[in-house]
Amino acid sequence: MAYLDTASSTPLHPAARAVLDDALRSGWADPRRLHGPGRSARLLLDNARAVVAEALDVRPDEVTFTPSGTDATHRGLLGLLAGRVRAGRAAPGPVVVGAVEHSSVAHAAAWAERWLGTTTRELGVDRLGRVLLDDLGSLLPGASVLAVQSANHEVATRQPVAACAAAAASHDVGVFVDARASAGREPLPRGWDTAAASAHRWGGPAGVGVLLVRHGTRWRSPFPADDRVDERATGFENVPAALAAAAALRAVVDDAEATAARQHALVDRLRAGVARVPDVEVAGDPVDRIPHLVTFSCLYVDGEALVTELDRRGLAVASGSACTASTLTPSRVLEAMGVLTHGNVRVSLTDDATEADVDALVAAVAEVVPRLRAEVGL
Repeated sequence: MAYLDTASSTPLHPAARAVLDDALRSGWADPRRLHGPGRSARLLLDNARAVVAEALDVRPDEVTFTPSGTDATHRGLLGLLAGRVRAGRAAPGPVVVGAVEHSSVAHAAAWAERWLGTTTRELGVDRLGRVLLDDLGSLLPGASVLAVQSANHEVATRQPVAACAAAAASHDVGVFVDARASAGREPLPRGWDTAAASAHRWGGPAGVGVLLVRHGTRWRSPFPADDRVDERATGFENVPAALAAAAALRAVVDDAEATAARQHALVDRLRAGVARVPDVEVAGDPVDRIPHLVTFSCLYVDGEALVTELDRRGLAVASGSACTASTLTPSRVLEAMGVLTHGNVRVSLTDDATEADVDALVAAVAEVVPRLRAEVGL
């Protein structure tokens, strides 16, 4: 099986596996306690925080481990929003959200509308999936928070975070950046007040998110407080998993430049190969993108059927998500971009993906797509 779905989750990195067993033996105690096992757990937790901070080029006191990347996203956006409620106002100002943000960002904004009384303003995108900077002038006045991703999780297009942050600063609007698609692969973009990342995207264990809160940022927990080591966290810290996540992050950051060069070339090869299949559209910016991910859509083909056929041929890919059995709705990202949504496939490479993997996928798409079209009389 060629696993080509790292945008969903990445296999555990050997560096994480190497430290996890030892960490489970020595990091199981409550890091708040003053006894020996507690102090040992606290040292491991502090070490994990320091390693993550160094890898992401932030301060250790800006790093919080959360139960997931989704939790980090919710805390990053909603905590920034709660911290920016102006004196004398019953509700915070609107949240400006890019039209192609991850669904967890959209859900957080919807939750804020219901429980905090704010509103949401949508920032549109072009056909490459990049936010329209010219629209910020009309959307930012009076807003509290701008949510903009580092790069898109479906089509790989990088977002102009620094330019968005500069515009937000001129209106005293906080900036939340969802960096889950790029963290570990590329440096964090500049200009964020809060940001989120997810360890299982870079080869750490599942169930470890990273919340970043810039020193001096007005942030307040939007949820009930918990008496933990880190006041921004909740629940008992998974110290061994945090340490394994840190080890994996340090390893992938060390190799990021070489890995990116290989993956850029492989994705270029893949984009060119599938584009030769009739009525196939490759989405996203072909150049200004994160290196490992590409999405393409096939006219008159059901995405679920295509993914299933590729799986039978030993190629594990995702639908990103065009028509699926669970929702029967097209990808909101591709819809917002105004590109083809039929037969959508998202491919995201492992660090050790090869030309053979890419060529096998191109050959399978060239075989399967015409056959699926023929089965429905096209």
